[in-house]
Amino acid sequence: MQFRVIMMSSKLMEYFNKQPRIGTISTSGRDGSVDAAVFGSPHMTDEKTVVLGSGGNRTLSNLRQNPNAVYLIMEPGKNIMDWKGIRAYLKVKNIDDSGPLLDTFKRNMAKVAGEEAAAMIQAVVSFEITEVRPLIDMGQGWEKSV
Repeated sequence: MQFRVIMMSSKLMEYFNKQPRIGTISTSGRDGSVDAAVFGSPHMTDEKTVVLGSGGNRTLSNLRQNPNAVYLIMEPGKNIMDWKGIRAYLKVKNIDDSGPLLDTFKRNMAKVAGEEAAAMIQAVVSFEITEVRPLIDMGQGWEKSV
């Protein structure tokens, strides 16, 4: 059974980190106000961890108030039942708004997206993945939806 879990995690990391791809992150503030935003920077660093760079925006504000989020990756198909993707349920582990992690993230962002994009990053948010579900859930499990 352990081997199957490792293979699923490896498959999830490969899919999650595939480029090019873009997705949306959904968050909620303490008062219940919700936000959804397009983000291309989330990256799985291991089988349970996602790291995201954020500017000073609603997403970051909401995550400081409520640690729960969902990151959605969607790949269009010929019809809705052919779409591929996942919903990764996340919980904030840490928000770094200074220090080596932020500095490294900004350097890497500058190489990929330019200095202007890197300058916008104010924090690096580390999440634990708490659940993964298919984009369109018909009981098939996320593995068959990618």
